[in-house]
Amino acid sequence: MSARALFLSLAMLSGCATSPLPPGTQVPAERLLASVVPGTTTKAELAAAFGATKTVVFDSGYETWLYQSPAGGGRYAEFVILINPQGVVAKTRQGPVSAPQP
Repeated sequence: MSARALFLSLAMLSGCATSPLPPGTQVPAERLLASVVPGTTTKAELAAAFGATKTVVFDSGYETWLYQSPAGGGRYAEFVILINPQGVVAKTRQGPVSAPQP
């Protein structure tokens, strides 16, 4: 499976999340956008800067990490990071703001 297909599958699955992620996974969008650089940022740098989060590890060696950014009113925006088998960020995607949780 190509890296693009893996990234798109996780992006679609992450949209199905209905509850906030555990503590430690919420990071302001500005910090993520300023700090995560595809082709440069490593998995170790992500862990050191933002802490552990929900991850999916694929047999191909690729990983996806999912962070949430508070958007006010109990809403969150998703920030998905695709990490290549060498441990370097390959791509990122910022999702739309979710509806408030009931």
